[in-house]
Amino acid sequence: MSDFYFGTDLFSELDRLQRHVSGAFGGFPSSLRSSRSGAFPNLNIGSTENTIEIVAFAPGIDPAKLELSIDKGLLTIAGERAAARPARDEGARAYAQERFNGPFRRVVELPQQADPDNVQARYVDGLLLITVGKREASKPRAITVQ
Repeated sequence: MSDFYFGTDLFSELDRLQRHVSGAFGGFPSSLRSSRSGAFPNLNIGSTENTIEIVAFAPGIDPAKLELSIDKGLLTIAGERAAARPARDEGARAYAQERFNGPFRRVVELPQQADPDNVQARYVDGLLLITVGKREASKPRAITVQ
């Protein structure tokens, strides 16, 4: 039996402590590649032999209002997410609101082999799918020994 007693779940207490420590340091990421907690939209980034694949999870966004740009190796995703307005009584107040709404801007540093002239983007079922080609010079090639 332990001499320590926690009135609540130990993991929830550790999570609370982590949030307090993160808040004390201004919410800075722990590394250059990590992002702040709660950044919108959430991203998955990966690569194939010929492309860099970025999936931005952005449900409820009008694709016509999304802005994508690449400058100096930085991909910027910007837009605005409208507030959800469910039908309710005039006097009703929100008890909890977890869905983000409002303007957003997310900047991602692309790898050096990214070709900014070879980018395609499409919006499907709440996902912004961005494909960035790799430069030919950065692709592996076989060298013949003579």
